[in-house]
Amino acid sequence: MSGVGAERTREIADRVERFVRDVVVPFERDPRRDHHDCPKDELVTELRELARAAGVLTPHILADGSHLSQGETAIVLAKTGLSPLGPLACNTAAPDEGNMYLLGKIGSSEIKERFLKPLVEGRARSAFFMTEPAEEGGAGSDPSMMKTTCRPDGNQWVVNGRKAFITGARGARVGIVMAKAEEGACMFLVDLPDPAITIDHVPNTIDSSMPGGHAVVTIRNLRIPADQMLGQPGEGFKYAQVRLAPARLSHCMRWLGACIRANEIATNYANRRQAFGKTLIDHEGVGFMLADNLIDLKQAELMISWCASVLDTGSLGTNESSMAKVAVSEALMRVADRCVQVMGGSGVTNETIVEQVFREVRAFRIYDGPTEVHKWSLAKKIKRDWQKRVTP
Repeated sequence: MSGVGAERTREIADRVERFVRDVVVPFERDPRRDHHDCPKDELVTELRELARAAGVLTPHILADGSHLSQGETAIVLAKTGLSPLGPLACNTAAPDEGNMYLLGKIGSSEIKERFLKPLVEGRARSAFFMTEPAEEGGAGSDPSMMKTTCRPDGNQWVVNGRKAFITGARGARVGIVMAKAEEGACMFLVDLPDPAITIDHVPNTIDSSMPGGHAVVTIRNLRIPADQMLGQPGEGFKYAQVRLAPARLSHCMRWLGACIRANEIATNYANRRQAFGKTLIDHEGVGFMLADNLIDLKQAELMISWCASVLDTGSLGTNESSMAKVAVSEALMRVADRCVQVMGGSGVTNETIVEQVFREVRAFRIYDGPTEVHKWSLAKKIKRDWQKRVTP
């Protein structure tokens, strides 16, 4: 990172951190939540207006439309993650952040103006329609199992199918829909809401940080103009790969910030709470857990930085992002778990964000690919590389 770039990034990150700690954190007890304790859109809107006024809305995308490097983004997004509400306030949350990255990379000028601009301005939310119901044999970790279909009809495409775990579908204004044509997977941009897309169910899930939850939807005869397809028929998975590796890493960045904050809370508790004649920090069983947290947090930070440096070379970073996602999600799970344990009964209440961070990071070990799927993918690469070495 150059001297000018480093100074700019540090200034942005400092402003974001001050905003999240001073302005956003007090909203963590705001009662504007839905049935599953997810923030309602009115709360998100208020927070984004405050972020706009503070100059920290969508801070990873600069005024000229250029995007911070992945290395720079890592520093900034970790600061937004210091509160579960921080990414929503600063407009760096999933799935919007990943969708903005994708559209910024491959969207036409028309698509950028119509779909990307309102996302960057924080005036709309988006949803990415790829995962399908497991009980129907649809696509999950294996996207090749996709059952949602699309067929051309004049200058339109007609889409039919079912989708599941569609984050933020309720309340979203921009949708990216994956469907399968004869040529292969396709990716479309759609305006939401659309009467052809109905929300069947929003299940309660272990996490509660994302507006709209994770919906199950049915798509019936959705008509999409042909010019709202990204690329050509059959190129959908190629474009999904453009999005997936950076989006995996962005999750790591945000949850690193959340676990840094949780560790601060647990550390404060351990230094104030007395038990058996001394503060908790002076008991090795507690002090060593906090020491282990520092080690895991630093290792997570370094893994994120390494993967970001690979992505900044222009590489898709598929294998590197798998390694980072596994290493970081597992390390942060250990951190969050120790924070709960250090705080005892207080750690399992909603008096602090520690229990929420624990829940969110537990879900993170599944979202954007479970640990086991990434390890399986890496194992296949190990085999391929071995075969190349031993084949005459």
